Amino acid sequence: MNSDYKYKRVLLKLSGEALMGDTGYGIDPKVVEELAIQIKEIVEDGMELAVVVGGGNIFRGLAGSASGMDRSQADYIGMLATCMNALALQDAFERHDINTRVMSAISMRQVCEPYIRRRAVHHLEEGIVTIFAAGTGNPYFTTDTTAALRACEVNAECLLKATKVDGIYSADPVTNPDAVRYDHITYQEVLAKQLHVMDATATSLCMDNDLPILVFDMTKPGNIARVLKGENICTTVTNG
Repeated sequence: MNSDYKYKRVLLKLSGEALMGDTGYGIDPKVVEELAIQIKEIVEDGMELAVVVGGGNIFRGLAGSASGMDRSQADYIGMLATCMNALALQDAFERHDINTRVMSAISMRQVCEPYIRRRAVHHLEEGIVTIFAAGTGNPYFTTDTTAALRACEVNAECLLKATKVDGIYSADPVTNPDAVRYDHITYQEVLAKQLHVMDATATSLCMDNDLPILVFDMTKPGNIARVLKGENICTTVTNG
C-alpha cells in the first residue's frame, strides 16, 4: 500500500449524470475512459475500492413518478439503469486490466453477482474493484443512501462523493458568484443548511456511523488520487 494515501478502503459514489459528459444522455466513452485511468492508478497503489453508480443518465425514478408513473415501479426502472452503468464501467475497467466485479441488489445472475456482504468484503481484500448496482434493491431509497449503506457494510474508511465542482458551497457556485466554498463542514450543518450534498437519509447514516464524506471535482484528471492523499481540493464532512 502506498503510504501517501490517507485511507486503505474507500467507496466512490458516481452519479449517472457524471457519466454523460457532454452527450446529454447515456454514457460518454471519454468520461469512462478517464475514470478507468484514474482508478487503475490507485488500485495499483494498493487501494481497496468499492463503487456505487447512479442511473440518472438513463432514467430517474423521481422524474418518472412526477410524470404519473407509480413511484415503486419508477424506482425499479431506475435501479435497472444503474445496472447498465455498472456493466459499462466494468467493461471499461477490465479493458485497463482492472479486476472488477459487479454485485447487484436485484438478482440477475447471468450478468453479475448477487450482493452478499461477506463476498463483497472478500473481493475488496483481494484488490478487486467492486461495483454495487441496483441501489439497495428497494424503492424510495436513492443511490446516495445506497453508497452510505454499502460503505458502512464493507467498513469503508470514507465515502468519496464525485461531483462537477470542487466541494460544497454555501450556494450554487455556477449561478451565484458570491458562493463560499467550505473546506470542512459538519453533517449537522449540511442538514440544517439544506445543502443537498447527499439526501438527508444518506447524510444521517454517515453521521450516525462517523463515516467521513469527501466531496470533490471528478472532472479533473488525477483528482481521485489527490483527494485520497489529503490534498485540499475537496470539502470534508465529519462530526466535528
